[in-house]
Order: sequence, then C-alpha cells, then structure tokens
Amino acid sequence: MEWKFKSGIPIYTQIIDEMTMRIASGAYSPGDKLPSVRDMAMDAGVNPNTMQRALSELERKGLVFSERTSGRFVTKEDSVLRKLHEELARVYFDEFAAKLQKIGMSKAEISEQIRKWLDEAE
Repeated sequence: MEWKFKSGIPIYTQIIDEMTMRIASGAYSPGDKLPSVRDMAMDAGVNPNTMQRALSELERKGLVFSERTSGRFVTKEDSVLRKLHEELARVYFDEFAAKLQKIGMSKAEISEQIRKWLDEAE
C-alpha cells in the first residue's frame, strides 16, 4: 500500500490517520498481523521511531494490540471497530453538512437530499 505524506502535518499523525482508515476500511482485517515496525517504516519511507510512535498511539486507542513475541495485530473487538466507524462517520458527516450549509442549504434541505440519495442508492 502506498504512503503519501503532506507537508505541514506531522508524519506520525498522518500515519495514525492512514492506519486508522486502513483498519476501518478492512484493508487490515480484524486479527490481522501487522508487518514489523521496521518493515512498515521502510515501506512508508519514515524513521522506525516515527512508525513506532504512531503504532503506540493506535495501540493506546485500542485499534491494535501487541503480543509479546508475536508482534502487533489489528483488534478483534467488534465494539472498538463499531465505535471507530461511528466516529469516522460523524467527522465526515459534520464536514459534509458544514459544506452544504456554507452553500446555503438548510438542515431540512440537507435532510431531504440525504433521504433522496438513500432512496436512489437502494
């Protein structure tokens, strides 16, 4: 998987965001063993300490866990993954709604457009 970093944003936070998306999207399935820190750092073109810092934060958030001699794995906890999906959906929806309100749409109009879209998507 390709890594693309933007300037002006700390790389470790971009790694956290990218890994979070990979976990949420299923690119890394629940229970998958992650590559080693060194392998991931080499693949991303970053210092292993940077990758370690990002993975430690993902572990703190409960998205990955370590097994002492086996490495890191994606969480198998459905509740953690469900919460992740809800949090990401909320962020994306808030951004979406804010943009629509910025172009002058009311909450009622946004709600109606979402209903139409859902009906058409079925």
